[in-house]
Amino acid sequence: MSDQQREVLVGETDDGADLKLPVVELLTGRGFVTGKSGSGKSNTASVIAEELLEAGFPLLIVDTDGEYYGLKEEYEMLHAGADEECDIQIGPEHAEQMATLALEENVPVILDVSGYLDEDVADELLREVARQLFVKEKKLKKPFLLVVEEVHEYIPEGGGVGETGNLLIKIGKRGRKHGLGILGISQRPADVKKDFITQANWLVWHRLTWDNDTKVVGRIIDTEYTERVSDLNDGQAFVQTDWTEVDVRKVQFRRKRTFDAGATPGLDDFERPDLKSVSDTLVGDLQEISERKQQEESRVLELENELEKKEKRIETLEDELESARDVSMAAKQMADALTRPETTQSQLPGSDDEMRRLHDEIVDLETERDELEATVEERNERIERLEDELESRTDERDRLRTENRRLQNRIDELEDERADEGTADEREDGESTEILQVSGDDHEFGYTDTDPSGESTDFVVANEEHDLEGLLETAWLDARLERACDDSLCSIETARRVLAELVREGPLETECIAARVDRSTIAVQSLVSELRTQSVLERTEDRTYGLDEEVRSKIASTVESD
Repeated sequence: MSDQQREVLVGETDDGADLKLPVVELLTGRGFVTGKSGSGKSNTASVIAEELLEAGFPLLIVDTDGEYYGLKEEYEMLHAGADEECDIQIGPEHAEQMATLALEENVPVILDVSGYLDEDVADELLREVARQLFVKEKKLKKPFLLVVEEVHEYIPEGGGVGETGNLLIKIGKRGRKHGLGILGISQRPADVKKDFITQANWLVWHRLTWDNDTKVVGRIIDTEYTERVSDLNDGQAFVQTDWTEVDVRKVQFRRKRTFDAGATPGLDDFERPDLKSVSDTLVGDLQEISERKQQEESRVLELENELEKKEKRIETLEDELESARDVSMAAKQMADALTRPETTQSQLPGSDDEMRRLHDEIVDLETERDELEATVEERNERIERLEDELESRTDERDRLRTENRRLQNRIDELEDERADEGTADEREDGESTEILQVSGDDHEFGYTDTDPSGESTDFVVANEEHDLEGLLETAWLDARLERACDDSLCSIETARRVLAELVREGPLETECIAARVDRSTIAVQSLVSELRTQSVLERTEDRTYGLDEEVRSKIASTVESD
């Protein structure tokens, strides 16, 4: 079996069937696993990691609580972080080497950020590793999974998203086409930015009990799951995937095979198992980077201390020189007053030589100081050049994004103009259009044609989709659509397109609607759930969605009045 077709067994469905997940979707897709503490979300993530490692595929796990090192019981993984228990202590300067080991040398990595006392250092480390993974995957295009625990800390729903969070969102949106997948894990889905959740193509919902969290489940899956998700047992979850015909499956995930380092400590003693270690050569290469950085920092500190000593010495010599000048001035004044110059010479022997010596020593020290200051200034200028280059690339990226949006808008305008011209040509040729009955009444919906005598014919459905959507723009309906779209994160234009398809075709399944409006099944599911809440749609017994009876009646009366 090729890697493209390979599957891994992770649990058992409610009807007793094995749950197998495709490896390529796990490695390159966008996943989200959630559940309250103790519900089994971290066990599920470990099970997926075990299966991928067992199949020979590397991955990188961002461990925020130090609970994944138990994987080393069976698998050779590099445990990198700030604690002494890690294989190697690293910082942001190791980011490129970490990405190289993971992608080019197939070394699975546990990036343990739980031990950093300075949160900014941990944030910078994750950001730089993620950036290096994204940059290298553009060339390698190798299936690879980035697992991020407590993802709400980086991409929160309510607070501002920092540079690291924006990079993770970028990987979620664009990483798949380069082979880089991401799995976000959180115990509070309400705290995770909804853009990240709605873009996921596989989701695992373990037990949730807080109202804000269960409401998210209702919006993404369906309102009926709002209460059902709180009744799940440990290890049970609702699994939602884009690549299967079944929308949602209830699954019991298996227990992880390796040591559970994240288990809550109890009264019973437990013995930490023997963990597999990575090669000394690998650790040595990383240690060499740390030593070079320490040497560089030590040299900079040494230069700064030396510079400070030189400056103090210069100050002392300048004071001595000033004192010597005062003595010299006094000697000259005395020489002018005395008639015998030899008296002055006997009182101040060698004063000029002493002044010259002090002056020469000051000049030498100032020269050394200038050289040290030049070295420091040169490094500062290099930092400024790199910052300017980064800012320039950021500005260019923003400019390209703006230009891309402008071109996309122009393309949409041209497509609309072409569609309008096509509709006009069809009407001039006298082609017939499809008749649509609304709720079985004697009213048709759309525009009217006229025969050669000028008499009006039946109402018909317009040929162009945006014309039909235009007829659905009514105040009473727009108010409901806006409320539904606010909660589902879909645009009102998408909502009108969905209604237009249901007016034209009748009740449809979620997958069919998603295909017709070119949106993901998960996004459309959240929209139709909110439209049901606003009494715009109703759900039939065969799991299809159609117009609510009241809405059909109002549309019919609107057409009749026109």
